[in-house]
Amino acid sequence: MMLPLFPLLLLFLALGNICIYQRSTNELTRVLTVATAAVCLIWGFAIAHWSIHLLSLLLLFKYRGLAFALSSSRS
Repeated sequence: MMLPLFPLLLLFLALGNICIYQRSTNELTRVLTVATAAVCLIWGFAIAHWSIHLLSLLLLFKYRGLAFALSSSRS
């Protein structure tokens, strides 16, 4: 029952670490929070349900098309 909540917990932990990274001025804290956020994101997506992977893939394709549309309109 707790397994579907665990990837969300890792995502929120990673987002919290990114906020700490932005507020910190100490270099060691910044490096540790980035490393922790990266590990949490990778581990969270690795154990996530297949539907989360599919949704992420669709969102990436949508934003990839948007990036190409924006770059072609600037030319």
